[in-house]
Amino acid sequence: MKQAAQEAGFELAGIAPVREFSELERFPEWIAAGRAGEMKYMEAHDETGSLKRASLQSVAPWARSVVVCAINYNTAQPYSTQVEGLDRGWISRYAWSQEDYHEAVMRRLQIVDAKLKQACSHPFAQDAKEWGTHAPEAPALQTRCYVDTGPLVERVYAKYAGVGWIGKNTCILNQKMGSWLFLGVILTSLELEPDQPAPDRCGTCTRCIDACPTDALIAPYQLDSNKCISYLTIEKRGAVPEEMREGVGRHVFGCDICQDVCPWNRRAPATSAVEFQPRHGLVNPALDWLAEMSPDEFRERFRRSPIRRAKRNGLRRNAVIAMGNSGDRDFLPVLTKLAADEDGVVAGHARWALTKLKSEN
Repeated sequence: MKQAAQEAGFELAGIAPVREFSELERFPEWIAAGRAGEMKYMEAHDETGSLKRASLQSVAPWARSVVVCAINYNTAQPYSTQVEGLDRGWISRYAWSQEDYHEAVMRRLQIVDAKLKQACSHPFAQDAKEWGTHAPEAPALQTRCYVDTGPLVERVYAKYAGVGWIGKNTCILNQKMGSWLFLGVILTSLELEPDQPAPDRCGTCTRCIDACPTDALIAPYQLDSNKCISYLTIEKRGAVPEEMREGVGRHVFGCDICQDVCPWNRRAPATSAVEFQPRHGLVNPALDWLAEMSPDEFRERFRRSPIRRAKRNGLRRNAVIAMGNSGDRDFLPVLTKLAADEDGVVAGHARWALTKLKSEN
């Protein structure tokens, strides 16, 4: 499995058992506290009424092992903490890619899955004459491949597969690769020997917690999605709460701050995967370009991109918030125009941005 993962382009791979982990026991409490915000898919229940992501055993009782594969998406580009130009915004590093990471990772994952099935196609490799007409049939192998779409919390299984530890910013961290990692998992009915969990190496460091401008990391290893810039700019529909807008800064899709300040990312290697190289114009994009983007341009520019998840008007809303936070009065004319936009949410945020810029010296 690990050799197949490496040949498919993954840098890391490990095997986790299927059992009740302590991290999963806390998941229902996290949901009950409303920490998932409007992400209702996180609250999916099985027929017994239990949260699917809290227990893999209840939704896939046939699964015995979870193969976790990780691929580096870090690119040799500036971090969000190095953004220059008041007229520029920030798109999260993972979304710069030439291809939606779901597709890129799934394609590699399916190669690993196919090799697993091939290796298991003849488990009783013995002379047919020995068995005669009563040769036993191989047990049916079951597998499922997921990239951010499965009924499980991938980072928990990544920890117990030895891929990395769960950092205080809730991201998977690897001692050599840092945290710029996409995860893909294969559930299998095979009982594979599990790896040892990765030890936690965060120590006393709290840089991610201290750097979060919206205080989304309410405690070490605890995230409140309602305050997270990534959630607010991608998952949140409608208006962004006014008290959260200033903290969003100039982020228009996602946020990398808690990863950018992490010491384990200081020497994180850059990826060689072509799919994860940035598209033109997405590193520090022009805010007025995003805010005035037409439906046709949005569809064309972000075809096969995870940015489509925010939808056009969500991206425009975010760009308007970033303009309001920029301190750049050159945006006043375009914001005046957008204050009468046909989309009420965009218009409302443009009026907020106008007021903010006019009130500043």
